[in-house]
Amino acid sequence: MIKVENLTKVYGGVTILNIPALHIPKGESFGLVGNNGAGKTTFFRLILDLIRANSGAVFSKEIPTSASEQWKEYTGSYLDEGFLIDYLSPEEYFQFVGKINKLSQEEIDQFMVSFQDFFNGEIIGHKKYIRDFSKGNQKKIGISAAIMSQPEVLILDEPFSNLDPTTQFRLKKLLKELQEQKQVTMLISSHDLNHVTEVCKRIVILQKGDIVQDIVTSKDTLKDLEAYFAV
Repeated sequence: MIKVENLTKVYGGVTILNIPALHIPKGESFGLVGNNGAGKTTFFRLILDLIRANSGAVFSKEIPTSASEQWKEYTGSYLDEGFLIDYLSPEEYFQFVGKINKLSQEEIDQFMVSFQDFFNGEIIGHKKYIRDFSKGNQKKIGISAAIMSQPEVLILDEPFSNLDPTTQFRLKKLLKELQEQKQVTMLISSHDLNHVTEVCKRIVILQKGDIVQDIVTSKDTLKDLEAYFAV
């Protein structure tokens, strides 16, 4: 599904990311962990063709993402508030995203109803611009919009940060359902080791741009990750 070959990114003479090879098969829930500056967000931005690599390539369904926009039709993503149009209300934003993804009005309305539990009464019907919501509620809007088109690939950067405990629990449940019931290929970065081990069946540790461990999640994974980062 997602394949990386000889991918590097350099800023100011410093190599930020160096991944010789990586394959994320269809339907895998892939977690990415590492300290600040490890290269997690850079990697996601390269996958989404938001920045250009110094060398190498990212392939989605065997097609380089930098050479085609076909992958955008089946990929949903939310990295930060820059993905939002903050002068719109949530309802206007969902309408915009829905129309871009060629959803009918009925499908857009159905989406907003189906996400009521996740919104927890804090998003729809408040007559506010997105910029006037809290960071946590902005994240709810962004994640929901990334999911509403029912993508085959979902990329989320630090999705649990700024969310209250109830929403974190609901998001984990939602992500598990997407992976188990619809076989969505998920790439999730997180500083929260507990959350990422609960949601992801495979976890890669990045350190200064290099892959240092590639782990199949087991009952011991959280303990192993805590031991790694405690050093």
